[in-house]
Amino acid sequence: MEGERGPAEAGNILEVRDLLVRFPRRSGLLGRRTGWTNAVDGVSFDIEAGRTLGLVGESGCGKTTVGRAVLGLIPAAGGAVRFEGADLRHARGARLRAKRREMQMVFQDPGGSLNPRMRIGAIVGEPLLVHGVERRGDALLRRVGLLLEKCGMPADAVDRYPHQFSGGQKQRIAIARAIALSPRLIVCDEPTSALDVSVQAQILNLLKDLQRELGMSYLFISHDMNVMQHVCDRIAVMNGGRIVEEGPADRVLSSPRDEYTKRLLSAVPVADPRRRAG
Repeated sequence: MEGERGPAEAGNILEVRDLLVRFPRRSGLLGRRTGWTNAVDGVSFDIEAGRTLGLVGESGCGKTTVGRAVLGLIPAAGGAVRFEGADLRHARGARLRAKRREMQMVFQDPGGSLNPRMRIGAIVGEPLLVHGVERRGDALLRRVGLLLEKCGMPADAVDRYPHQFSGGQKQRIAIARAIALSPRLIVCDEPTSALDVSVQAQILNLLKDLQRELGMSYLFISHDMNVMQHVCDRIAVMNGGRIVEEGPADRVLSSPRDEYTKRLLSAVPVADPRRRAG
């Protein structure tokens, strides 16, 4: 299987080996644990510095669980997650904190990821305060304004609340927050699936522009093969908690080898059905 990986290679910012994430099965009135379900089972992949790996599959295949486990948002039961050579699964204290500031996430629902009671300036500036990069004051507001402008938002948005913006604008704000600490890796978890098609393209182009400018790497999670084609250098296809195929994006999209990948591609709508047959 092409997704299998050997020893770590130079130039990789993230190396995941045999990742295992499991959740308890419970039954009865008391909800006693009766066993375990492997949501992610033996997943391995690499992401090169400055590049994008797309993780694609149907809902429930485990792709979001992979992203959260990589960032330590949920615990892994086994395997290794190495970021810039550091073992994240066993890192603690200041060492883990230093690495976490270099890894951020953009969530699927931009509205749900922004605190409705906080002004935009406080939302985007919070990571800078938490990690001691800036103190409250004019310098922080100026820095937040620049981050918003970099993501296509006006600097004066700092005084407004999330409900005053559209879905696409909220996602731009969420991206501004994600890049505030100049991370090396961003996990993008279906960042455009809740947006209109026209807005999706704008957000994807923004992410590509930021990657070129800032040199970030992306783990891009999606169920949409069209999105994968637009943003990814490599694609890993997940099914049932496992990677069933991985390779360069052009090869996976044009000459899939696994039957599951072929089924995913056959479900992608095309403007002219004759193109599929030809």
